[in-house]
Amino acid sequence: MTESFSQRYQFFDQHPELADFRADIIQGLSAPEPYILPKYFYDEAGSRLFEKICSTQEYYPTRTEVNIIRDNINDIVDVLGRDCLLIEPGSGDSYKVRLLLDALRPIAYLPIDISKRYLQDEAQKLAAEFTWLNVHAVCADFTGKLELPYHVTATNKVAFFPGSTIGNFLPQQAVTVLEEIRKMVGTDGGLLIGVDLQKESSILNAAYNDKEGYTEQFNKNLLVRINRKLGANFNVKQFKHLAFFNKEKHRIEMHLVSLRKQVVHIDNHIFQFEKDQSILTEYSHKYTVEHFEKLAEQAGFQRVKAWLDKDRLFSVHYLVSC
Repeated sequence: MTESFSQRYQFFDQHPELADFRADIIQGLSAPEPYILPKYFYDEAGSRLFEKICSTQEYYPTRTEVNIIRDNINDIVDVLGRDCLLIEPGSGDSYKVRLLLDALRPIAYLPIDISKRYLQDEAQKLAAEFTWLNVHAVCADFTGKLELPYHVTATNKVAFFPGSTIGNFLPQQAVTVLEEIRKMVGTDGGLLIGVDLQKESSILNAAYNDKEGYTEQFNKNLLVRINRKLGANFNVKQFKHLAFFNKEKHRIEMHLVSLRKQVVHIDNHIFQFEKDQSILTEYSHKYTVEHFEKLAEQAGFQRVKAWLDKDRLFSVHYLVSC
């Protein structure tokens, strides 16, 4: 008997946003070197802008990772094993997971994302598109305390973490994130993860400064969101987008730079910015295959297999917890 849509689709709201958002923004802007956590890029507007970034000629990671998965799908499915429970922290637009679902046929899919409306839309689309699939969507911050909802019992749990999101964390923070994912999948659980690789700085700088200006809009949308959600008075036009490759630390850095001396208010908090002072909004660390595998080992994962494109721009790894 075929299950109805309402039986196959469930939504669990762990209410991650406003209280944490306010506290995190105030803490970040109060720091000696102000910052905004990159997880807050992805409200509805930010998520849509990121889709546009991924379609640009300069932004190679998405299409390269998609091609790696598509070209190696049979091998990937053989390694992951069919009938797994597939968990996707930071699921976003769910475009890449579509490449896996038909081939993998998981017993259930658990997308986890901080953007409630966007997650609901994407999860419902997947449940309607894959009529055999149980979708248990969880609105939560996967980098914080996370309790997965009840789901069908599975001995084979696999996390899917594409997009080189792991690069947004400092190396020791990345170990902590991987440890949290390891808890999700349990002993002998799997992790299929995309990792961006070190390459020519010209390629990297172009990827984060697209000609259409989508990355600039994506970066500045953080200030728009803070104004809307917290009643702040950021003058968005008085900040410029800056993204560059830091060769010494093997990472892209994204900043919002104040064009003049200015003052911003959030409730009773006052933040003063000098001309040319920046707000750090993102790191995107680039790894070698060997360096990333050593990082994963610190979190309790062992390498099973890695797939790369012919130009060695990007890598997809399958790891198993031990």
